[in-house]
Amino acid sequence: MDTATINEIIASHFYRQGQFEIGDGFSSEAQVSESVILKSPFLEMHSILQAMRQSPDLGPALAWVTKNRDKLLRYGSSLELKLHELQFIEMLKAGKKGEALKYARAHLSPWANEHQAEIQKVFACLLWENRLDQSPYGDLSSPSQWKELESELVRQFCGLMGQSHESPLAVTVAAGAEGLPTLLKLASVMQAKKQEWQEMKQLPVPLDLPKEYQFHSVFVCPVLREQGSEENPPMLMPCGHVLSRQSILKLSKNSTRAFKCPYCPQEGTVAQCRQLYF
Repeated sequence: MDTATINEIIASHFYRQGQFEIGDGFSSEAQVSESVILKSPFLEMHSILQAMRQSPDLGPALAWVTKNRDKLLRYGSSLELKLHELQFIEMLKAGKKGEALKYARAHLSPWANEHQAEIQKVFACLLWENRLDQSPYGDLSSPSQWKELESELVRQFCGLMGQSHESPLAVTVAAGAEGLPTLLKLASVMQAKKQEWQEMKQLPVPLDLPKEYQFHSVFVCPVLREQGSEENPPMLMPCGHVLSRQSILKLSKNSTRAFKCPYCPQEGTVAQCRQLYF
């Protein structure tokens, strides 16, 4: 990866975290040309989050979902409905029952056909106006609702930007920390053999990471212990087991004769194997 790309990722991380002064300083020193493009969307996102946390005010969030309604609905998002529900609940908590009812008719009723059960639950809160926390719907008035909506807004906002909701830099650093013990052991072994492991195209040992750090399907041949590639793709054998093409060619000795699967008694030929696409 080139230096310019790495610098852009670092600048994006600062803006994503809301650290705009640090991001500006880094972008200036590293001469990141895309800093304005990276900064503007995250400025809008954090201004919405700040309003939700400090006021609390759902106005900017509702304005954003209204502006992007078509895109959000295309992705099956119900963020707009959840924001309207929270606004309705906040009105009830403030003792504004009449305003809350008018608000619900205007903003919640249009969702009734697709979210009938959820809308009915929200309307039932009118019966518990002054004691929502003691009602069967107490979870709707919990402060955790704000936190959940903040997380959902960040996820949807970043999704429309074509970005992951988590910082790629933070995920990379965390994944590196998980794999560090294995890498240190590998470096020690390779140093003893007077080999430089950083020059290898791939690691000679598997690096097992938790599921939260696995974003793409990666095939590693169980026989040769090599990662699949365009030149050496995964192949499905007639028995259902999967090996790399090189493994199959070695097992078959490059012939048309049947060979036995190393994991079951069934036999197959190279012609019967089919390439898998992940």
